[in-house]
Amino acid sequence: MILCLLCLSRESGRQAVEPVHRWAHAEGMHMKRVAQFFKVSFENFAEAVKGDFPDFSDMEIREMYDKIRLPERATRGSAGYDFFAPFAFALAPGETIRIPTGIRARIDDGWVLKLYPRSGLGFRYRLQMDNTVGIIDSDYYNSDNEGHIFIKLTNATNEGKTLEAARGTGFAQGIFIEYGITVDDEADGIRNGGLGSTTGD
Repeated sequence: MILCLLCLSRESGRQAVEPVHRWAHAEGMHMKRVAQFFKVSFENFAEAVKGDFPDFSDMEIREMYDKIRLPERATRGSAGYDFFAPFAFALAPGETIRIPTGIRARIDDGWVLKLYPRSGLGFRYRLQMDNTVGIIDSDYYNSDNEGHIFIKLTNATNEGKTLEAARGTGFAQGIFIEYGITVDDEADGIRNGGLGSTTGD
């Protein structure tokens, strides 16, 4: 809990804000732990990389895979889990890239993982996700593609800036969100894959 106190400055006669941060550490208070990140298999990752980046050698892909970092929060107060680039890339103005992250997420029912660009990259380069917000459902984990998370980005800058990201750079962030369903919901479809797989599109 954060308390913010307003006080009146006697010297200036103007209202001043003096924030006083008091954190309540009541016994039993904790964040809900609803998910866990894993790496997809090497075979899955290698196939995905070769599909979009055929110039990488098998040895380079093996090294990428071995060095994949699982998403993590930067601070105790961070909501987002940073996703790290498995390889270096550059995006000129207007260019698009689809990045196989090598990551899958086991998520409890009733929760969803929402993906966004890192705030700083969006601010400096207008980096945007091509589907606006990525939605990773809990049942995606069991798909034939192992629930492999792909992130497609476009450098939408209007200032002529080229984005250059080294391997290991945090380029996207994921936030776990709880959701509800309607009282008459009877959905019974089974997911197998990604885009449009539950509707047959």
